[in-house]
Amino acid sequence: MTDEEYKRILKQFHKFSDRHILAVETDMPYSDVLKVVALSDKIRKAGNELVGLMRKNYNQLMRTKRYRKLLFLYGNSKDKDKRKTYANQLNEMQKAYNITWECCRTSMIPIGKKYGVDAVFALTKAKDIWRGIEKCLYGNGNTIHFSRYGELPCIRAKQMNRGIPISVTDNKLHFKLGRMVFGTQINDRFQQDEVDAVLSYLAESDILDDRAVNTLIKDGYCIDTYRPCYATLVPRMIRGKYRVYLHLTIEGKAKPKYDRFGSPRHKYGKGIIGADIGTQTVAYTSDTEVGLKNLSERGNSIQTSERKEHLLYRAMDRSRRATNPQNYNDDGTVKKGRKTWKYSNHYKELKTKHSELCRINAINRQLAINEDANHLRSL
Repeated sequence: MTDEEYKRILKQFHKFSDRHILAVETDMPYSDVLKVVALSDKIRKAGNELVGLMRKNYNQLMRTKRYRKLLFLYGNSKDKDKRKTYANQLNEMQKAYNITWECCRTSMIPIGKKYGVDAVFALTKAKDIWRGIEKCLYGNGNTIHFSRYGELPCIRAKQMNRGIPISVTDNKLHFKLGRMVFGTQINDRFQQDEVDAVLSYLAESDILDDRAVNTLIKDGYCIDTYRPCYATLVPRMIRGKYRVYLHLTIEGKAKPKYDRFGSPRHKYGKGIIGADIGTQTVAYTSDTEVGLKNLSERGNSIQTSERKEHLLYRAMDRSRRATNPQNYNDDGTVKKGRKTWKYSNHYKELKTKHSELCRINAINRQLAINEDANHLRSL
């Protein structure tokens, strides 16, 4: 096998193999955490500027009668030759109005330099924005939206050797962002198993790649190599403080989880399950169990938390109305036009409590869905 064939097959293996994400918290000091948050906000501003540019071009394109007519003809035509002709005309109009990936990428270059964002991170943000444009052009999307102040986008570079490179020191994974070098906090056995698998790949990467290529050629399936693909930094606000999490994309299926006694946490059942998932409840039946339960309900405390969330929102609304009476009509509706809002310290405290409670409730809902799925899978 020549080197070119080996690289081609290895590239196919990377394309076909499964991937999963390991989420762990970083061990960087709080001063570095604030630097990561500042970089994330710069990426948000740069992305908003590119969104404004692409949104303007997209709106100008959609205002033309010719483009809307071509979309209508393309959707109603069943002749392949006509559809191909219409598609070519649509692509030409998109190029004329600078709605292409090349225009999106090149427009992001000066914007990234303006805000001091690394080229790799700017390119990743441009890809995310272009994905939204594609959804508007070819899917069911209507428009692309700006990121609000306070929303912190992730810092991602889809290249392992650029942006956030990975290294091994003292048998531990270390990552680098600019001049900051940081590691991860391992909290459970699953995370330790995943990190050990990544370390074993980095120690014998050539051997595992050869084994993966040979298995793909002979048996036609992909083995789990646990190759680290790229890293993503995700800043979050938790209980009034910023925390940064590392999402490491790993090649292969995730390691199985075990409890403290060494037994598998989630087991596969042997029977057939019938489930009827509604908007609020799910009904299921199997050979051993029949049940009807509410979706995303993890005990009785979730109802109390959601009620408290609703009460906090009402208190915020009362405070906002008391502080800004000039922005409301006599019947309680909000006046039209540009308005100036003032927020009291009491409102800011309520907003902080409400945001934290919303975060906790969202996590509980997700955990409840995961627990229900694991239970159904075990039947």
